[in-house]
Amino acid sequence: MTGDLSVPENLAGLQRETTALSERIAALRSTHTMYPDDAESIAEAALAELEYAERLLGQAGAQLARAHSQSEPRRQGDDGDRALLRAVFQELSVPVVLLDHEGYIRRINNAGATQLGSAPGYLTGKPFVHFVDLRKRAAMRSWMAAVLRGDGDAALESRLAQRGWAEDVHLTLTRLELSTEPHPLVLVAMSPPMNGAEEEGPAPLEPEVEDQVVVLAARRLDVLTRMTRLLLRSSGGVGRPLALTDAAELLADSYADWVVVDVCDLPTDPHTARRAVVAGPADAPPEQRKAVASAAPGASDVPGEVLGRGQSLLFPLIEDEAVLGHAESGAPLLAMLGAGSLLSVPLRGSRGVRGALTLIRRSNRGSFRLADLGLIEEIGEHIGLALPPRPSS
Repeated sequence: MTGDLSVPENLAGLQRETTALSERIAALRSTHTMYPDDAESIAEAALAELEYAERLLGQAGAQLARAHSQSEPRRQGDDGDRALLRAVFQELSVPVVLLDHEGYIRRINNAGATQLGSAPGYLTGKPFVHFVDLRKRAAMRSWMAAVLRGDGDAALESRLAQRGWAEDVHLTLTRLELSTEPHPLVLVAMSPPMNGAEEEGPAPLEPEVEDQVVVLAARRLDVLTRMTRLLLRSSGGVGRPLALTDAAELLADSYADWVVVDVCDLPTDPHTARRAVVAGPADAPPEQRKAVASAAPGASDVPGEVLGRGQSLLFPLIEDEAVLGHAESGAPLLAMLGAGSLLSVPLRGSRGVRGALTLIRRSNRGSFRLADLGLIEEIGEHIGLALPPRPSS
């Protein structure tokens, strides 16, 4: 078996074994193409090769670590030159970000901080991909990994999205190796998009309107008033159940882009909840609505945690695009929806949690805030009380 081969202890041996491994993998690929009926035996051989490749990578990493520990001691540069270079970096008119090997912001100049919409002190130490639109994060991670591997510089079209705005940019990634750093760094330069046209998507809201406290307060009051009218109309007729679809569409029309309602029919197991309603923008592709509607509520952090613990969740900035689950294709649902902010609250009735209400705003809108969470929690409680009784077991 290939997996029983010993791993060489020197660099020349590693290079020789790597070349031989590549040739064997190419042969397996060709065999699978020509004889697809032999897939089972080919898969067993491929797994053995994968196991050996893992050991080979581990040995290569150990040799690199030993080589680095035996390298020359670091030399201290002139303090004046360092101060000059630091000043040039900070005042450079091109937005520039320096990332460590894990993608965290090590340094950012003034123009870069302005591009990302925050102060340098706030941005330092945060993952750069968190400021990239969800749909572009996977590509950004892959290109950064390629640059760190030494595959050469990378140039890509991407999109920045943060707290109510979205902007297309052209990113140039360059690998930097410094004697004072144990791992290579990545220098990211941001410039206007090369194609000169913004990506298709909803236009950003006007920030001067979105950030006005009075306007936001009036909007919340209007939503609460309209929802109260809807609930009163639903309770006015004898035996007339609450129209969850109307409630979800009201919120999607006036307060969010996507609204998801999940309902628990069994009081003993909230994770058996069913996805009752999905409301979204009128211009949303049908496959997006279908993907959200077919996802299992309890199989993801949101709304699974809300259903299980009965506690609200607020994500002003979505850092993990997988918290709402995945589509059948494997793509994160939040990335498919272009989400930028999310909140989820329990639908609490007289006998506990009856379901979950989840609101999503796309990256071109202002983020949900604590005041929004308080409003939706109140609406969620009202909806929970208005739900019809659970069916008898």
